[in-house]
Amino acid sequence: MIKRGNYVIEGNGKNDKLGTGRRKTAVARVRVRPGQGRISVNNREFEEFFRSVQQRNSVLAPLLATEKRETVDVVITVYGGGVTGQADACKMGIARALKEFDPECESVLREKSLLTRDSRKVERKKYGRRKARRSTQFSKR
Repeated sequence: MIKRGNYVIEGNGKNDKLGTGRRKTAVARVRVRPGQGRISVNNREFEEFFRSVQQRNSVLAPLLATEKRETVDVVITVYGGGVTGQADACKMGIARALKEFDPECESVLREKSLLTRDSRKVERKKYGRRKARRSTQFSKR
């Protein structure tokens, strides 16, 4: 049993499978264990952490694709980036942990490209420019 704050998830950690997901600058460490379908993110309820329906659907995509929504508990620790990046990092972490949990799910996850890392990041600002590519305004006089 892991007790963090007011939120408790049963289990001793021996049957846990781990997965790490990354997106932009967000990193999610995910634990998947047999359970009743509860999800905790940073010791808070899943619905409380991700308010947007789009972000919730993104996080649930690997569980719904493999039809394991009601059979596993998920414990997520996520940091860095913004909320959308964190949601996508959680999605990738869950997919990787599910692949470890049940290797037969890998083909379904790969078919829906849930195991592929989105490598796009913010381009750095260059000197003499306003942003990465935006130049200063042209002045005729």
